[in-house]
Amino acid sequence: MKGWKHVIAITSLVVSTSVLALATAIGGLGYILPTPGVRDLAYWYLVTVLSPSNKLFTAMSPEAVTSIVWDYRGLDTLFETSVFFLAIIGSIALMRGIKIVPERLRNYSSGMSPIVKTVTRITAGMIIAVAASIALHGHLTPGGGFQGGATAAVAPLLLMVVFSIYFIIKSGITEERMLALRTAGLVGIVFTAFSACIIAASLGTQAYVFQNQPKSTAAVGLPASIMGSLTSGTLIFFNLFEFFAVAAGFTIVFLLLSIPENIVKQALRGVESEH
Repeated sequence: MKGWKHVIAITSLVVSTSVLALATAIGGLGYILPTPGVRDLAYWYLVTVLSPSNKLFTAMSPEAVTSIVWDYRGLDTLFETSVFFLAIIGSIALMRGIKIVPERLRNYSSGMSPIVKTVTRITAGMIIAVAASIALHGHLTPGGGFQGGATAAVAPLLLMVVFSIYFIIKSGITEERMLALRTAGLVGIVFTAFSACIIAASLGTQAYVFQNQPKSTAAVGLPASIMGSLTSGTLIFFNLFEFFAVAAGFTIVFLLLSIPENIVKQALRGVESEH
């Protein structure tokens, strides 16, 4: 009887999926398929992201996604980053009162075999190198600060699994330091967003928040290249600060999730007993 239930469930899933796909293909759910050509807004993005001959309407970056995320719609990205930052703060608030004291983690300091540890030392360095490349080249090739930061956070997570959380804490990767790095990254993003305004104020003129290259009513902007290397104005700085912010944010979450269950329960009982 149980076998028939599984067959009926799988058959129902296949039939419903096929019917829904057919209805979508023939337009039964309305015209939701993409248009054959490129939309006007998308065409505008594609022709202006890197246009040295039209400096008033360009992000000076060959990477369209980064240009859209940090230039054309930079305010949206700032608020998304702020939401992520508040989510990290919320995680810390939920775990408040639970201190990661190295001495209490000595029983969890064995880790894996020496062979695995040796390979991990090499691998962790390679992960950080690749992550930095993804972030620093995000204005030139697909990638960016968030992708690079998420990649970099894999390194401390790997070290926690292979070496132990005790090793991580003793190495200086603590919740407080990661929160400070996360905050510094967010402050750097905000400072970069107002950089054109700061430059304009020093020159006695005006500029816009999140302004990258000069505009018709604001003739200031960050240089598109430094020492012959294309930096795309603010884009490389946004990616750099986002890299640190995301890597530190994910590392904080990994640290909190790696606290042994018995230590968390002891801390929670202590908090409950106080009330």
